[in-house]
Amino acid sequence: MPRPARILHCHSTFMLGGKEARAVRLMNAFGAEAEHVVLSAMPGAFSARDAIDPGIKVAFPDDAPPLQGKPGLRRYDDLADYMDDFDLVLSYNWGSMDIVGARRLFGAVRRLPPLIHHEDGFNEDEAVRQKPARVWYRRLMLPTATKLVVPSLRLEAIARDVWKQPPRRIERIPNGIGLPDQAGIDNPLPIPGIDPGGGLIVGTVAGLRPVKNLRRLVRVFAQGAPSDARLVILGEGPERAAILAEAEGLGIGGRVILPGFVRDPVRCMASFDIFALSSDSEQFPISLVEAMACGLPGLMTDVGDIAAMASPENRPFIQPSSDEAALAAGLARLAADPVLRRAIGAANRAVALRDFAEQGMIARYHNLYWSAMADRLRR
Repeated sequence: MPRPARILHCHSTFMLGGKEARAVRLMNAFGAEAEHVVLSAMPGAFSARDAIDPGIKVAFPDDAPPLQGKPGLRRYDDLADYMDDFDLVLSYNWGSMDIVGARRLFGAVRRLPPLIHHEDGFNEDEAVRQKPARVWYRRLMLPTATKLVVPSLRLEAIARDVWKQPPRRIERIPNGIGLPDQAGIDNPLPIPGIDPGGGLIVGTVAGLRPVKNLRRLVRVFAQGAPSDARLVILGEGPERAAILAEAEGLGIGGRVILPGFVRDPVRCMASFDIFALSSDSEQFPISLVEAMACGLPGLMTDVGDIAAMASPENRPFIQPSSDEAALAAGLARLAADPVLRRAIGAANRAVALRDFAEQGMIARYHNLYWSAMADRLRR
């Protein structure tokens, strides 16, 4: 029997969000075929570990070289030494680019393991325009990657046209999820802080970060939702206090609920009546796929691949991120028309069943990873 693959995951943060949820799902799917070590550039940011199956062999060491810091040969040399013990290195987003740089500098000399880099989108500091220094760094360092994986058409174009990566290096793998069956949708898990019954629930699942612009969602909710509706934001992050302050300032603090991290957000989402997404920047949001799979209509900002992902019936409720009045009007229309909500939700679920099942995604990642490390596994 072949030995388990040793895989090093390098994240900017391992707080539960879209890319972390996908990484966890792949770990769980690979089972005993792999052992994992997870590093986070943000110290202690490992809340997504709670979603990893207990039987998965995974470590979160606190003595690894830091993923972020002042550039220098000594730091990169330490990172190169560390990665040498693995069969495959997986790096994620800008926050892990120093491990990519270390492999670029030392990979050929030390025969380091293959590296696959993943880009899932941008934080608030690059929501509108990429920083030129980061563009040039990616151009310089990404040639060391066996593959550059992106989930969206927009990121594929950026990788090709802005970062100047050859098409043969770029692999677009759309995000997929384990689609809930009808029984799961009909029997949702309770949401902490939400009493059964009551008014309409507008909900989202997101890391509480500035790029998600959840304060915008609070404002749109205050303008467009009926007075007995509730806004539920599943997730955690540094913007929690600011979101609650926005709600209090608008006089709706008692109707905005932030339960924090939940282990099975999809089963909780089935309690929503309307899914909302208010981000300044997205690419291929897993939360939208999850909402569509639950048969929910979406009120969303027009960023990334969102308009291409949603059903045609849902597209009138996708508006520019700058137009809060249009978003509020869309919310009011959806809130007032349960028949319309059901029709859009059914159309979204049909698209999810057709296009976003996770089996194909898992198979593509497994083939990509194990092909890349085939030589190391034969040692």
